[in-house]
Order: sequence, then C-alpha cells, then structure tokens
Amino acid sequence: MRNLICILALIPFAALAEIVVPTRTIRAKEVIAASDLEVKPIDANGAIQNLPDLIGQEARIALYPGRPIRLSDIGPPAIVDRNDLVTLVFDHVALSITAEGRALGRGAAGERIRVMNLSSRTTVMGVIRPDGQIEVK
Repeated sequence: MRNLICILALIPFAALAEIVVPTRTIRAKEVIAASDLEVKPIDANGAIQNLPDLIGQEARIALYPGRPIRLSDIGPPAIVDRNDLVTLVFDHVALSITAEGRALGRGAAGERIRVMNLSSRTTVMGVIRPDGQIEVK
C-alpha cells in the first residue's frame, strides 16, 4: 500500500484551469464583447484566463465557440484601415509639416504601418497616433 501511494505521488495530474472561450464564432477584425465570452474549466496551456483582458479587444483571427483564446489571437482595435485617407505629421523642434496620405496597412494606436504620401507618391513608415494621424520620423 505504501509503495502504491509513493507511485501515485509521482504520476503528474492535469490540473484544470478556468479559461475564457467564445460562446459564438467571432470573426477576424471584430471587437469582442462580454456577451461573446464564457469561462470554462479546461486545461489549455497559453490560453487567456482573465475575462477583462479580452473585452474591447479585436480578434486577429476567427475565434470559434469553446476553443481557447491565445494572446496572439487578439489585439487592440484598429483605428486605421487599409486605404484610409490619413494625415501624415512630421514634428521636429519648431518645424511641423503635415501632408495627406493613404494607409497601405491596418493598425491600432502605437503600431507602425506603411503610408503613401499622396503629394509625392512616396511610401513612408509611420506610427499611428491615438487620434488616427500617422507620425513620420
């Protein structure tokens, strides 16, 4: 009996953790609401466990009901879409230049995207500001 207890103590047991799963199919680029999610006791490494971490985020890929959501599957909502007309801003000390551009990518505040300057037709890289302008350095 004592040997059996020692052997059982060495066998790893899978501990079930509570993770957040979708209740419906959430398409890519869709913002996640609290009504789209539920908590289930499932064992899944790398899955998001906190419901507040997902609410208001955007799905980067399609999320299916009952399947775990990983951190790479979500991100902040995009404020600039591909082909949007945007304002390019170059600020340096006392000099500030603005120009009109067309977004060549999609992204959220703080992300880098390519933008075409409509005046010169050149492509530049810039960082998306929270107000949707693109800061060029």
